[in-house]
Amino acid sequence: MAKLHFFYSTMNAGKSTALLQSNHNYKESNLKTILFLPKDIAVKSNNKIVSRIGLEAEAISIDNDFNFFKYIKDIIHDDISCVFVDEVQFLEKNQIQQLSKVADELNIPVMCYGIRTDFQGKLFDGSSELLAIADNLNELKTICSECDKKATMVVRLDAEGKVILEGEKVLVGGNDIYKTVCRKHFRELTNLV
Repeated sequence: MAKLHFFYSTMNAGKSTALLQSNHNYKESNLKTILFLPKDIAVKSNNKIVSRIGLEAEAISIDNDFNFFKYIKDIIHDDISCVFVDEVQFLEKNQIQQLSKVADELNIPVMCYGIRTDFQGKLFDGSSELLAIADNLNELKTICSECDKKATMVVRLDAEGKVILEGEKVLVGGNDIYKTVCRKHFRELTNLV
C-alpha cells in the first residue's frame, strides 16, 4: 500500500531541494511524477517549485478549491509513480484528506513538504492535518539564526528587522521577512510561548 509522507521543517532547511531531488530520482528511473504548488506561491515562481540552490521543476498551480483525488483519478493515473506537493502548509484540511485517498485508494505514494508552524507558533491547517494522519513524519533540520541549536520556529520581521507579532497568517516571503530560530529564541523574541 502506498503511503502519505510529510517532510516538515522551518524555512531554509532544504525542503524544496529534497522534493526536487526525490522527483529527479523518479525521473532518472523513467517513472512519471506529478508536482503541485499552492497558487500564492506559484504566481511568484512562474508555476515552478524552486529551491534556494537553483533547482526547479514545473508544477501544477492549485487553489483552496482544488480536489486532488478527483484530479488524479480523472487523469490517466495508472502511470503516475509519485505525487509531490510543496508548501503543503497552505492546503486545506480536506485537501490533505484527499491526498490520503490518493495513497489509499489509487495506491500512489504522496510526498508532502512544508512548514509546521507560522510566525506566531501556531500550526498551519495543512500541517496540522498531516501531523494527524500521515503515515510517515520526517523532520528536516536547520540551525537557529541566533545560536547553534536546531531551528524549529520562525519569526516575522518588519522592514527595519524588528519582530512582528501580529498580521495575516499567510505572508509569502523569504529571508527578507522571516528568520529561523529555536524555541528558546522564539520565546525570547516573541513572548508567545
